[in-house]
Amino acid sequence: MWEFFQSEAGIRLSCFFGVFVVMAVWELLAPRRPLHFGKPWRWGSNLGLVVLNSVLLRLVAPLGAVGVAVFAESQQWGLFHYVDAPGWLAVLVSVILLDFAIYLQHVLFHVVPWFWRLHKVHHVDLDFDVTTGLRFHTVEILLSFGIKAVAVLLLGAPALAVLIFEVLLNAASMFNHSNIRMPLVVDRALRWIVVTPDMHRVHHSVDPRETHSNFGFNAPWWDRLLGTYRDQPAAGHTQMDLGVGDVRDEQTATRLHRMLTLPFRRETKEDAAGSE
Repeated sequence: MWEFFQSEAGIRLSCFFGVFVVMAVWELLAPRRPLHFGKPWRWGSNLGLVVLNSVLLRLVAPLGAVGVAVFAESQQWGLFHYVDAPGWLAVLVSVILLDFAIYLQHVLFHVVPWFWRLHKVHHVDLDFDVTTGLRFHTVEILLSFGIKAVAVLLLGAPALAVLIFEVLLNAASMFNHSNIRMPLVVDRALRWIVVTPDMHRVHHSVDPRETHSNFGFNAPWWDRLLGTYRDQPAAGHTQMDLGVGDVRDEQTATRLHRMLTLPFRRETKEDAAGSE
């Protein structure tokens, strides 16, 4: 069993670094937008947050969501332990439903004011590149793990499904936050299958009507089915302003300590309106 978790960690790390390098190189070769701030502080803070989150999450839940799936299987908890379904179908449906759960969680973090204060750390980045997809407040990461764990327990999702989902979610987040240029015809076709950078960039617009749209990470279908899909930003991708209206300073956007304390600062009028 321990060998399984060791291989799981190896698979996740290999996929993480592989996708990160590919996206970072693509951004250098074919950027979609010019970056307004230097990379050293932004990348150092965004990647520093990833390291902090990973260490704390491993301390809280050493075996992660896959460990939750293994525990659920040992106790015969969850839907797929009461439904006679082929293994491949249980894996496929579990991956799809876990993706839907993350979509709903994302909407929740925009609607509930205190959750929005945490999630806003992700949105106040004034640039948009592969590291933005890794930039989430530590408390949000812990809450997200709790929500994911409940979903895994309720589904009785197979450990393989959870591993596939975790790898896809991480890779998709780096891909759809990347500052990469691709032919528009390719983007049009791809966004029926996966969330593309142009589709998700709309979600990072400073315009609240666009901020509260395009919540999907892996699959684009939930936004289309539930009415939260927005095709393009009103100002266009190269001219649109990114971030959140009340947080426009470089210090908060690029300094790790400012990112960590942001949710706990005194609420402004714009903070309260952000979740509306």
